[in-house]
Amino acid sequence: MKGNISRRNLLRGAGVAALGASVAGWATGCASVAAGGPASGAASNLLELAKTQGFIRVGIANEPPYTQVDADGTVTGCEPDVLRAVCKRLGIDEVQGIITPYESMIPGLNANRWDVIAAGLFMKESRCAQVLYSEPVIVSTESFATPKGNPKAITSVAAVLADPSLRIAVLPGGFEEGVLKSANVPASQQVKINDGRSGIEALKANRADAFMLPTLSLKALAKDDSSFDVSKPVDDAPRTGSGAAFRQSDAAFHEAYNKELAAFKKTPEFTEILTKWGFDASVVEGVTAQELCKTAG
Repeated sequence: MKGNISRRNLLRGAGVAALGASVAGWATGCASVAAGGPASGAASNLLELAKTQGFIRVGIANEPPYTQVDADGTVTGCEPDVLRAVCKRLGIDEVQGIITPYESMIPGLNANRWDVIAAGLFMKESRCAQVLYSEPVIVSTESFATPKGNPKAITSVAAVLADPSLRIAVLPGGFEEGVLKSANVPASQQVKINDGRSGIEALKANRADAFMLPTLSLKALAKDDSSFDVSKPVDDAPRTGSGAAFRQSDAAFHEAYNKELAAFKKTPEFTEILTKWGFDASVVEGVTAQELCKTAG
């Protein structure tokens, strides 16, 4: 279910790249909000506002297969495709994608810069205390990208903790940074990078011995770059997953979204979207946001 965009401008500023509001395809699923978005005082009525105006803003990343922004501005990926479909069931016709770093997603949501997050923002205790997550759309594992042959045998978080000389690349604010922090891996062993490609470049430049990221994200990067290996899923990294994240004041929207998401999960289209992006829809069955929100970090 890939959307097509007739015209999309990439705006840069304050660390956030906002995709312009003129949309066809990606926007035909779940909404773009006009510049400035709904007034902060209307946050509790966001569902009705979005239905009336026919659009909503979504904070995204550019990390396939969770989210993807093509060269022509097309926004797709597993999470946006599911969001688009569920929003359409709610009567919301367009979505505006706003690209932002993971560490800025929740602050930006709560500052009304966008109205929902659909970016593979994995659930954990600290995040669940700040937002309302929908039930999971995907359940994911973590892996390490390493130089060919994995010369330092990096296969677990415990191995990283046991060897102070190891340097692991992570995205600031990402789930993986939280995993290392919870395991008491010192900050001095963590190499902060900007995105997936930067993590691979850190490996090539010997600035990092491994790059920790979701397994499927690393496999997506490996399709265009054969210079590194992707480890098996890391056994001592907690199982995690993601869904749409809403402001706590948008409880009505959250409730309505969960209801339609549950119905959508029973359709062939849900399985088709996950399969297209390399996920197994059956893995999500029976997994709840309540369970995933118990993940430390």
